[in-house]
Amino acid sequence: MIYKRSSQLFAEAQKVIPGGVNSPVRAFKAVGGEPIFVERAEGAYFYDEDGNKLIDYINSWGPLILGHAHRPVIDAVVEKAKKGTSFGTPTEIETKIAELAVKMVPNIDKIRMVNSGTEACMSAVRLARGFTGKEKIIKFAGCYHGHSDSFLIQAGSGAVTFGTPNSPGVTQGTAKDTLLATYNDLENVKKLVEANKNEIACIILEPVAGNMGCIPPAEGFLEGLRKICDETGILLVFDEVMTGFRLAPGGVQERVGVKADIVCFGKVIGGGLPVGAFAARNEIMDYLAPVGPVYQAGTLSGNPLAMAAGLAMLTELDSKREIFESLEKKTEYLHKGMEEVLQANNIDFTINRIGSMISVHFGKEPVNDFASAAKSANLGFFNKFFHGMLENGIYIAPSAYETWFISDALSYEDLDNTIEAVDKVARTF
Repeated sequence: MIYKRSSQLFAEAQKVIPGGVNSPVRAFKAVGGEPIFVERAEGAYFYDEDGNKLIDYINSWGPLILGHAHRPVIDAVVEKAKKGTSFGTPTEIETKIAELAVKMVPNIDKIRMVNSGTEACMSAVRLARGFTGKEKIIKFAGCYHGHSDSFLIQAGSGAVTFGTPNSPGVTQGTAKDTLLATYNDLENVKKLVEANKNEIACIILEPVAGNMGCIPPAEGFLEGLRKICDETGILLVFDEVMTGFRLAPGGVQERVGVKADIVCFGKVIGGGLPVGAFAARNEIMDYLAPVGPVYQAGTLSGNPLAMAAGLAMLTELDSKREIFESLEKKTEYLHKGMEEVLQANNIDFTINRIGSMISVHFGKEPVNDFASAAKSANLGFFNKFFHGMLENGIYIAPSAYETWFISDALSYEDLDNTIEAVDKVARTF
């Protein structure tokens, strides 16, 4: 494929935007080469500035569960925009989407809208600290909760070692309150809790990881975290920015039957527009201003355009729950097809899948935490795979550490074309 126009646009962008992009992963730094500039998208497809058509497996990193430019969502946004874009005052639609979200998701009574997943997770941790009166948090290596300072912490060694910042600008003072645990390892969590008795406000995690590839929770892991939290007064926070309203109408809580104390949302809840949210039962949410002492605010929180998009999306997912069965079947079909061609070409691989999230890891060993994901990343292999898929008209995340997101707009012909592309690329190794 030819990307002359994209290359020109990238050169122009680098003059006025750091690295030429407004989010680092878009720069293709991890895979080499230059990013594709998209001109428009519809259904399951990107159309780039050079006129190439690409089957899309990132779907704006998850929210476009029904595909690009889904007509009910677009119509809702257009009609709402005719009445104004933002008021800075309450609107009825905020209550409507809140009522629908509370109805769909287990174990929440109230929800607060914000503008991004990062903001949702940051606010959830502040609320947990305010509610419990404790300062430390536990997060898991490989789980991404946005770019708030508390979450940009890399691993320490041993149960009592504090994390250290892995981005300049994050202070040691912030890092000392963030304890790093190993995903899918309950004993590691227990040691951290024991070493920091009565100091931990919350445990925050992606209940299904998507930022080290797709990694489902091991059997009993989420249940074990719930038990630890119940016994110690620690709040359990599920970051369902990726999984909420995608893996089930009520997210991971509904799918696996484990209750969180606070849940963070984003992606799907905005229907493709910038939205985040966090929710909990009444006694926790009533600690938020203006009712309680924990301050959180935002001029564009609950803005009419984002609420219109989100309400249209959630309304369709709630009224047509067969969509989730369709997504599951399509993802399983893709899984089996890729598995067959990779095996036929003697490629070492592991495929992780749950619901409409799937990822391919190029290694023999199971991938169940960040260390095993890194071991199986085989970056040179993945980079060749990424560019091979791109040349065959398939756009996957430009990183070995990201899940693929399936949209219901994908046809079985699209899936067959994807499997054929995997076969073609595998034959070149």
